[in-house]
Amino acid sequence: MALHLSAGHCGSCAFVSRRPALRLTARPQASPAVTSFAGLRTSNKLHSLGTAGAHSNSLQSLLQLAQNGSQWFAMRHRKKLAKLGRPADQRKHLLRSLTTEVLRHGKIKTTLVKAKAMRKFVDKMVVLAKEGGEHSRRQVQGFLYSKDLVTSLFSEVPDRYADRSSGFTRIIQEPRVRRGDSATMCVIEMV
Repeated sequence: MALHLSAGHCGSCAFVSRRPALRLTARPQASPAVTSFAGLRTSNKLHSLGTAGAHSNSLQSLLQLAQNGSQWFAMRHRKKLAKLGRPADQRKHLLRSLTTEVLRHGKIKTTLVKAKAMRKFVDKMVVLAKEGGEHSRRQVQGFLYSKDLVTSLFSEVPDRYADRSSGFTRIIQEPRVRRGDSATMCVIEMV
């Protein structure tokens, strides 16, 4: 280990440092002619896919499709429910009130996303009403906002849907979108 002699901060005193002396070695010089980055053009082959084979042909066809204006869709990883643009407490209140109104009136007009999110709750209320029993009645009373609706639901549903085990709602999409935000509208109704 070579000792390095360096000057102090004021320049008049010298001290010995225990750092090893830096030795500079000559590195090979890079070639002066540097080519520009070509990017992912269709003329360039990607090295990870190889220069020939089925993968390179499919990549070229995908890149040509992207240039033709086709749409690309992302996968729905771990997207369990629609957030409906609301926090959890407001979303639960909205779904409870929409479920109550569908069961009260038989059909309502709402957006397609809300109807798809509400469908499973309406079906669950009908299944609980078909089962009957005190525990099912209390579960329905805890979810719906109308107590009179619960009694009529438990009296009418077992006869009306005796032959049907699921699929108690129908969603019919409206031909026109809502003015203002162009939301897709639909009618959700009891079968």
